[in-house]
Amino acid sequence: MDTTLPVIFLMGPTASGKTALALALHQQLPVEIISVDSAMVYRGMDIGTAKPDPETLKQVPHRLIDICDPVESYSAGKFREDAIAAISAIHAQQKIPLLVGGTGLYFRTLEQGISALPPADPVIRAALETEARQVGRRGMHERLAAIDAESAHRIHPNDTQRIQRALEVYAITGKPLSDFFSQGRQTPLPYAPVKIIIAPDDRHVIHARVQQRFMDMLNAGLLEEVRVLYQNQAIHAALPAMRMVGYRQIWRYLDGAIDHQTMLEHAIVATRQLAKRQMTWLRSEQNGIWFDSNHRGFGAKILKFLLKDPNLSLRV
Repeated sequence: MDTTLPVIFLMGPTASGKTALALALHQQLPVEIISVDSAMVYRGMDIGTAKPDPETLKQVPHRLIDICDPVESYSAGKFREDAIAAISAIHAQQKIPLLVGGTGLYFRTLEQGISALPPADPVIRAALETEARQVGRRGMHERLAAIDAESAHRIHPNDTQRIQRALEVYAITGKPLSDFFSQGRQTPLPYAPVKIIIAPDDRHVIHARVQQRFMDMLNAGLLEEVRVLYQNQAIHAALPAMRMVGYRQIWRYLDGAIDHQTMLEHAIVATRQLAKRQMTWLRSEQNGIWFDSNHRGFGAKILKFLLKDPNLSLRV
């Protein structure tokens, strides 16, 4: 494996314009796109994940989109395996892998490796899901804090999936999740990625985009998309796929737990909170090159940077 082969990371919070920029770069550079999005992996979840439309995907294929059903779980570890295989395949085609998305955990797991964690236990996971319905997200986060303060500090109280996984690891092994991370990681990515981070300097821009995009999604049929999933007897609210922002709030609306206006408000607030968490994560990234995505012509600046970056050979 040639560790000098180029890899590009295109990172940013939700609604920052990553997909549009990736498509533009695809027209100018010999790149192939790999999605780094924990929601786009699911089939049948198209509108609410801002997945590129079928015609776009036909013209510009994105790897790691539509690779599992909503009833399945997809982990950061599995993403790492799939992404490394996709990177190798793209290099074999004499192209450059362009990894695009907003799932920071996936990027970091890919780059740094991941601790050897125990596999999921269906019985323990089901028990934790039952407990979560009884005590709520905050109660589960408080329980995590009591057994693993370090992980609780790192994991947001609204991040139910990661809270559950941390509690599951403790239930299986009797050791806190933080112990596994302190024991070191698997082999890091054998390439030095060029990291492009895009985000508007003004956070209010993201807030406005989030609200407008969610309304656009509803107009495009998001409610009907979630209704189809809701009516599928194999799918339930506790699945990781149905805990995604937007889907979770619409599911509660279809369940009769909240009215339409409350659903709108909750979904928009939750998406803004997601963007805030993503920004916090991005600020901790090492060696990232930041560009203001609200600046006119920022895409041209990024293209110019990539063409001139001495650490990025465009000849593979």
